[in-house]
Amino acid sequence: MSEVSIFDKIIAKEIPADIVYEDDWVLAFNDINPQAPVHVLVIPKAKIPGFSSLADQEAVQVGEFIKRISQVANKLGLDPDGYRVVFNQGKHGQQSVNYIHAHILGGKQLSWPPG
Repeated sequence: MSEVSIFDKIIAKEIPADIVYEDDWVLAFNDINPQAPVHVLVIPKAKIPGFSSLADQEAVQVGEFIKRISQVANKLGLDPDGYRVVFNQGKHGQQSVNYIHAHILGGKQLSWPPG
């Protein structure tokens, strides 16, 4: 069995979060350390360790996760001006929790390169 992460505890409602969207597939909540005026994390309810693990998942699960990221960004009103979706993978990618999560960043002109 995999290690219980902070995201597992948020899904189980053991740790509070400022939830902006929830359905059977995902949970989306405001990041506690925002890097933009809008900074929301979207996590699947079925645990996936990281982006590199997507290849091992059922296509429906991956597709529904990606669809929900788009739906959350739309619900947040980010579509007209745009936004960034970021996945961090592994140590060099600065993945801090071994549970896939998408960062939706928006609400201002973002700079490039990010890194």
